Amino acid sequence: MAKQPEALATFAATARNDGKKPKDIGLTATPETAPLPGDTKKEADAATKVLREGVLKKDQGADEAIDKLPDRTRDL
Repeated sequence: MAKQPEALATFAATARNDGKKPKDIGLTATPETAPLPGDTKKEADAATKVLREGVLKKDQGADEAIDKLPDRTRDL
């Protein structure tokens, strides 16, 4: 089964292409937009910290947690 492109990777590829979606990006992932493996526990932890910071207006370590996740806007 073909994988769909990741949205953030597609947006990044579009930004690198003067704001126009590259013609080779369709409904299936290209090497540039293929999904990256992730750790759902780390992703959930980062999301929780981001939301807590928004509500509590106090540092909860969100930046550090986000930095541990793969960069979905990577440039190949």
